[in-house]
Amino acid sequence: MWQVGRNRALTGAFLGALTMLLATGCSFDFSIGDTAVDSEEVAAQASSVLEEQVGYAPEDLTCPENLPAEVDASIRCELTDGGQTYGVTVTTTSVEGSDVEFDVQVDEQPAS
Repeated sequence: MWQVGRNRALTGAFLGALTMLLATGCSFDFSIGDTAVDSEEVAAQASSVLEEQVGYAPEDLTCPENLPAEVDASIRCELTDGGQTYGVTVTTTSVEGSDVEFDVQVDEQPAS
């Protein structure tokens, strides 16, 4: 039972930190295969950065499509944690050779 209480506290901390992430976003550098960053790589890296910011990774973060290696291209992903689901927008901010930098913005409100 202690584990359940601990998970609830961590979930509360995670969800509370999402507001902070809305204002700052996150950036990453990647090597690209063809003309896009693989959706699984985008989701894994976004989850890792959220873990660094909040102290633990969300239960699940998935992206249904690859992120185009074009400035201002964006995809929508989905973050699930503690019974709440949030939309996440990942936007390419720069492309230099085979390096792609992108920002991650978590929606302020959970999805309906």
